[in-house]
Amino acid sequence: MGLRFDARVCDNQRGLPFIGKEESKMAEKNMQEILQKAEVLIEALPYIQRFNRKIIVVKYGGSAMVDDELKMDVIKDVTLLKLVGFKPIIVHGGGKEISKWVGKVGMEPEFVNGLRKTDAQTMEIAEMVLGRVNKSLVQMVQELGVNAIGISGKDGGLLKVEKKFSKGQDIGYVGDIREVNAKVLYDLLEKDFLPIVCPIGLDDKFDTYNINADDAACAIARAVKAEKLAFLTDVEGVYKDPDDKSSLISELSVSEAHTLIGSGNIGGGMLPKLNNCIEAIEDGVSRVHILDGRIPHCLLLEIFTNRGIGTAILGDGEERFYTAGEKGEVK
Repeated sequence: MGLRFDARVCDNQRGLPFIGKEESKMAEKNMQEILQKAEVLIEALPYIQRFNRKIIVVKYGGSAMVDDELKMDVIKDVTLLKLVGFKPIIVHGGGKEISKWVGKVGMEPEFVNGLRKTDAQTMEIAEMVLGRVNKSLVQMVQELGVNAIGISGKDGGLLKVEKKFSKGQDIGYVGDIREVNAKVLYDLLEKDFLPIVCPIGLDDKFDTYNINADDAACAIARAVKAEKLAFLTDVEGVYKDPDDKSSLISELSVSEAHTLIGSGNIGGGMLPKLNNCIEAIEDGVSRVHILDGRIPHCLLLEIFTNRGIGTAILGDGEERFYTAGEKGEVK
């Protein structure tokens, strides 16, 4: 019996499998997806070239530290930055975790001017919790194939502090950073490690102090002259009008930031954060980013795409990525 070829199955001219309309549409869709991925990579190329071998400090906190999925997204982002040639440094907090453990041991938190007072016992818990968080982040990075080292501000005299007061009142073992030993971080980066820093420091008497993680990230970024400093927060960025979510500002010069603060529209936790950003820019950091850490892969979206997300603070006269008025830029 001779073989018969069905035109629905084979191309009779060449003996090749026949591709129907549905299969053709699927193949076209797959090709479009592949091309879109290629376009994303090409869009990222100038940013990879610009920031190759540059130091980027990431202040890691907020919901991105609590939600396991978001936590892994952040670690993947930072690991990717490392693998494409950036020099990232992570500075993490742990306030929510500290509060949880303080409650577990039956302690009642004491506040002074809205700031938690850190007595000796609370300091002991804070150091334990921050150390635990630190090593868990190291483990996650190591699992992705990048060598990480977790350190506190005690190690190598990285963070030297002096006692902090709130409006002249004692708030316990809370420190203001007086000096950063940048050589510790330079040495780790030179040896191809990803440093992960928990914000604990020593004073001149070698007493241990807790440090605000935002302050620690800014001080470290200034000390190493970072190209970028990124804050992962629980807000979308800086708003021109906090009550109008459509007024998100994409890029903000230092002068514009001062004007915005003077307008009285910036308050709450954003005010000290924005002041930290201004100080970092004035001390040599090229750009500071305030990002919504609740958005998956927010770091990659901000750093590697033309339109980005969040708010970027830059020096006066620095080249802008957006044209006037685009994405809510202050005019």
